[in-house]
Amino acid sequence: MDKKIAKLLYQPYKLLFFMPFLGANTLFFATAAIASSFVVPGEKAGRFLGRQWSRVNAKATPFSVEVIGRENIEPGRSYIVCSNHQSHFDIFVIYGWLGLDIRWVMKMELRKIPVFGKACERIGHIYIDRSDSHKAVKSLEEAKGRIKDGACVVFFPEGTRSRDGKLQRFKKGAFRMALDLGLPILPLTITGTRDILPARSMDLFPGKACLKIHKPVETESYKDKGVNKLMDAVHLVIASGLDKD
Repeated sequence: MDKKIAKLLYQPYKLLFFMPFLGANTLFFATAAIASSFVVPGEKAGRFLGRQWSRVNAKATPFSVEVIGRENIEPGRSYIVCSNHQSHFDIFVIYGWLGLDIRWVMKMELRKIPVFGKACERIGHIYIDRSDSHKAVKSLEEAKGRIKDGACVVFFPEGTRSRDGKLQRFKKGAFRMALDLGLPILPLTITGTRDILPARSMDLFPGKACLKIHKPVETESYKDKGVNKLMDAVHLVIASGLDKD
């Protein structure tokens, strides 16, 4: 079937089922996360419910995910996870298929979303105020104590979604945290999500995503080389996954 016709036929499903379903199940899982956080540690609730939320919406879209390089993850080790960012659906891919105990670095504006914002706070995600560099640094400093015993923090170091799929310049926050904590960086390359939902678009369509997990970049040798060298090294690794797309 021609893709234009397929997209046209998909519109009623997207508008009448998927969008209302996404809103309803996000509210459900957020409420469940808040309630669960009073019974079990919020991070545990977040890990389980986040995975279920992602996979439910993947099936509803529908889209599938291929994972390459899972053997590069050492169980029980904490990482600073850095991924390229092409679509809102990158969040589903990482939450649903990476399989780590993760904390997201999120824009402060998301804290204002009713229920969802509170749920993310209760389960340990990290809000930063990008309009105030001093407050942003302070938030990351306060978050450092949570990154241990296998817990990981996820950054999209580009800072925003790429419109053309090309890897943009990185911001330094993730790399400074990695050096300060002496933690390795786990680079991820996600492809396919831009075809499912492009940046700044509602042009949703079923598809297939790929999550490539690269070998960790150990940061010990970069303490003398500096944050810029580390940032450039990770940029090259993540970009290498896009070159083969």
